[in-house]
Amino acid sequence: MRAMVLERPRTPLVMRERSAPEPASGEILIEVAACGVCRTDLHVVDGELPNPKLPIVPGHEIVGRVAAMGAAVAGLAIGERVGVPWLGSTCGLCPYCRSGRENLCDRPLFTGYTRDGGYATRALADARYCFPLPERRDDAEVAPFLCAGLIGWRSYRMAGAGEGTGAEGTGPQALGLYGFGAAAHILAQIAAWQGRRVYAFTRSGDDAAQAFAKSLGAVWAGGSEEMPPEPLDAAIIFAPVGALVPMALKAVKKGGRVVCGGIHMSDIPSFPYRLLWEERQVVSVANLTRADAREFLTLAPQAGVKSEVTRYPLEAANEALADLREGRLQGAAVLIP
Repeated sequence: MRAMVLERPRTPLVMRERSAPEPASGEILIEVAACGVCRTDLHVVDGELPNPKLPIVPGHEIVGRVAAMGAAVAGLAIGERVGVPWLGSTCGLCPYCRSGRENLCDRPLFTGYTRDGGYATRALADARYCFPLPERRDDAEVAPFLCAGLIGWRSYRMAGAGEGTGAEGTGPQALGLYGFGAAAHILAQIAAWQGRRVYAFTRSGDDAAQAFAKSLGAVWAGGSEEMPPEPLDAAIIFAPVGALVPMALKAVKKGGRVVCGGIHMSDIPSFPYRLLWEERQVVSVANLTRADAREFLTLAPQAGVKSEVTRYPLEAANEALADLREGRLQGAAVLIP
């Protein structure tokens, strides 16, 4: 098998030839068809997340087919199409796992961070944390659902949205999305489908991203430093920029909530207490649960969600990461082995 490997943080990935691993009990070996390139991968490569397994094969938005199964795997079949997300496994024993909050597990493994991921032709995964995928959608178009979609969905639920429509009393009517990348471009479609008013915030002067947001249902798009035409009920920050927190607090109305959807963010600057006062809230989102995945993967086809993707060959992983880092993408980047 071939794999793009990070040997040291802040260095380019290198192509390595390896022997295909044998799945242990409870594991499956996947023939990778596509793997999304996520901003979390960038944080791993750039050394912004602590203690990765090194060397590590990044990538946690894996779509592929089951090539081999270890003992004690149930519910999957050879040749079946599956998706592999960020949450690679949990202990099942800690207080968080036992209380239905496996996303906060004390001893988790994360795909592409603490266990090898999908920037490869083959990948191992814990079968319990994989999801059967329908055949009706292209591999590359499904890949961003496995993290951008899932973390976007969890952030959306944390903002008070989720099931139902945007009618009065069913969650935020006016929703701000700060950073219009892979997650926001998926979530905007769901929120618009549910009847919510989506306000998209991009880098100042990024006319292409603002036009892209409007094409996906946003009622307004502007620079992150701008105030929206109406106060927001909630805002979700996907860009890893701490300075956006006080900006978003300024944009939400009394009792509004600001959700930080990323795994890493630059330092949040000090801000006057009056921005937080009147029962405004700032919360973070950590990882995902398998229940999040089942909910989102069921809802996405109902909402007609489509992902905008740019395809790269596996050996161009460094180019894909650079394009993501520099903001040269609309939607998501996906590697094709």
